Amino acid sequence: MRLPELHLPDDPKLAYNITHFARALRVAGLPIGSGRILDALKAIEAAGFSQKQDFYWVLHGCFVSKPAHKIIFAQVFRLYWRDPQYLEHMMAHLSPLVRGAQEDRTAQAAEKRAAEALLQGVDRDMPPAPDEAEDTEVEIDASRTVSGAERLRHLDFEQMSVTEMAQAKRMIATLRLPVQPLVSRRFERTNGKGQIDGAQTLRAAMRRGGQIEDLARKAPRNRWPNLVCLCDISGSMSQYSRAVLHFLHAVSNAKGAGWSKVHGFTFGTRLTNITRHLATRDVDVALAAAGGEAQDWEGGTRIGACLHQFNRDWSRRVLGQGAVVLLITDGLDRDDPADLKREMQRLRLSAKRVIWLNPLLRWEKFAPKAGGIAAMMPYVDTFRAGHNIAALEGLAQALGKSEDGGEKDRMLAMMRDAG
Repeated sequence: MRLPELHLPDDPKLAYNITHFARALRVAGLPIGSGRILDALKAIEAAGFSQKQDFYWVLHGCFVSKPAHKIIFAQVFRLYWRDPQYLEHMMAHLSPLVRGAQEDRTAQAAEKRAAEALLQGVDRDMPPAPDEAEDTEVEIDASRTVSGAERLRHLDFEQMSVTEMAQAKRMIATLRLPVQPLVSRRFERTNGKGQIDGAQTLRAAMRRGGQIEDLARKAPRNRWPNLVCLCDISGSMSQYSRAVLHFLHAVSNAKGAGWSKVHGFTFGTRLTNITRHLATRDVDVALAAAGGEAQDWEGGTRIGACLHQFNRDWSRRVLGQGAVVLLITDGLDRDDPADLKREMQRLRLSAKRVIWLNPLLRWEKFAPKAGGIAAMMPYVDTFRAGHNIAALEGLAQALGKSEDGGEKDRMLAMMRDAG
């Protein structure tokens, strides 16, 4: 790893700087306590810092304990110790009001999080104009206004600006998708509840010379289903897909959500498995890796061929034990509708439920006239829009219902009337 020059001031106050650096790492997500900070100070005192590589790797050894933390440590170290100009750039990037003549470039994974950690508590608001009167009072009637968060919940992903999309992604990161457990055919021992377990009772009695002192009881064991997400990343779906993948990452990394395993696949002209990338805790790193592996972003759409590949190669691996399939696509397919119908039928037979999120449903006059949509519609259990945050929040309600509120029936009736 190539490290630039490390410039220290005349009065470095090294212990204070390392402590502040550790606090920034903690804000960025690394589990660092006072014990690790003391260990780092002792390690630097023992190893010295005459060599910049030694200084970096000593702190790395003290503060980094997981592979996912490496990139966060590298970016915070870069901003704090070696590149103050880039910190100014990231500060302007975080606050568009103070954007100046900084060079525009896309932030790499974890760079924005690192800058936010270092800038926590810093006032980034613009100062008032010099000609403004300090005693001027402005009264605003807000009785009929809607909060920014509520407006953002119902704003279409495709209509969001860059700033609004960044805010929406932060809101999506807090969403959860709970699910009810499934009752298994297997039993587990319980205390005082459930049916009598005759076999266990007799085994316990045999150990006591045939005397029954207590009745063992058992109850059906609960198990949790898998969630399988098939996300369309073609040109007409790219903006929605990015938001949905942020949501899927939040679901796969949520603690106590109930899902046994969350599997993610993207498709456009080919199928790509991104499950292992979603397991990365850092969302920037996860989606960057997923985007690098899926080479068909914003390309064409071959839903039938991609579903055929999924049914052939993956369905038996991931659709067992009552899996729920979340299908995100607009249904605009270039393949033969007959092939798509056959693959959808096979997918429906393999899954417990198929939930279809279609952003085209946001239009009041939407009708299932396209051949791909008509082929897919009979084989889904729930048909919902997926164009904003409110629609993603409604997924939890959809999973708790056996019906979809009549939306699918309405579309099927329109298909019968048209045909």
